[in-house]
Amino acid sequence: MDLTELDLERAGNPVDVIEQLASTNDWMFDRSAEDEITINVGGSWTDYHVSITWMDDIEALHIACAFDLKVPEARRSEVLRLLNMVNEQMWVGHFDLWSGEGLVLYRHALLLAGGAEATDRQCAALLSSATDACERYYQAFQFVMWAGKSAREAFDAVIFDTAGRA
Repeated sequence: MDLTELDLERAGNPVDVIEQLASTNDWMFDRSAEDEITINVGGSWTDYHVSITWMDDIEALHIACAFDLKVPEARRSEVLRLLNMVNEQMWVGHFDLWSGEGLVLYRHALLLAGGAEATDRQCAALLSSATDACERYYQAFQFVMWAGKSAREAFDAVIFDTAGRA
């Protein structure tokens, strides 16, 4: 018997934990289905549109976080170069270009195999990793799309960490 075939009963829906987190933070959200929620989270640079879906067949809580930057066709190849540079720096999650819509989005999943329950802390970390990654790299995507910068120029402009205070 394959370990993934065990039929373990789950006490609750992980999306319920996300809904409680959104409520606690006064974020606007829409629970469009039992296994899906969308949340609007305000950031420093823009608002992030977060979609979280419980995927029962693989026991994973999937997060997709997008921002309002539609990639013009003429800049797609440069955005793809930037995606590669950014993804090399990522420890968890990754950025994708949703080509049908021309949107850049961050994706990640919390695996809860074997009937594991999602905790408040895990769900908060999932949301935080998504919004933190978007906050860190948003300007790089903006530089490539609207300022005509190369992927390397845009990446170099946002990758450094400042130390100390002025």
